[in-house]
Amino acid sequence: MRKIKAAAFVSLDGVMQAPGGPTEDPTGGFDQGGWLFKIWDPGIEPTLGELFSGDYDLLLGRRTYDIFAAYWPYAKGDNKPMSEAFDRANKYVLTRGDQALEWQNSHRLSSIDEVARVKQGDGPDIIIQGSSTIYPELLAKGLIDTLTLMTFPVTLGSGKRLFSDGTPTEKLKVTDHKVTDQGAVITTLVPAGDLPPYPPEGPIPSTSQREADRQQRIADGTW
Repeated sequence: MRKIKAAAFVSLDGVMQAPGGPTEDPTGGFDQGGWLFKIWDPGIEPTLGELFSGDYDLLLGRRTYDIFAAYWPYAKGDNKPMSEAFDRANKYVLTRGDQALEWQNSHRLSSIDEVARVKQGDGPDIIIQGSSTIYPELLAKGLIDTLTLMTFPVTLGSGKRLFSDGTPTEKLKVTDHKVTDQGAVITTLVPAGDLPPYPPEGPIPSTSQREADRQQRIADGTW
């Protein structure tokens, strides 16, 4: 069975929108496009090199696919090797739409169940880069095998976040962790099951009348 390996650039406040360029994704009025290259950290390059070494396929949301398809087939110079690798890779696009997928080796997936079938098939591991909207459901269905977060010492205030609505409640286990000289934190995590119940040795809730009144205000929606 193939593995799905997810990787994302995120700010301290969890924003992953448009790291690559000023016009990449201004959705929602986001005006910090290209933020990653304002604070580029060479310390993440070994992680990226390892992630994109060898054979792999790509799993992309539709908007990230549009961004990639408009850039990578035309990339030159130092980016030419990545351009050629992305051309060769199968690109699985998770979308509800029926727009044409004209970039070579592109395949439409209309549901998470179809992602699961691709994962069960033969082929190289599958990499997710970007594509914020697809993470919650993939995590909920247990389809992400590893998640590598490259967290940079910057806050962006607004923008699309990696863990948006629909993200499941679950534990994650850290399998690797490093900090670059410039302060980026690279953390690799794997799913580790459900969150356990509240422990018997945990703090006992207050039984005071004031706490009872507070709980009533919570129930009434006035707290």
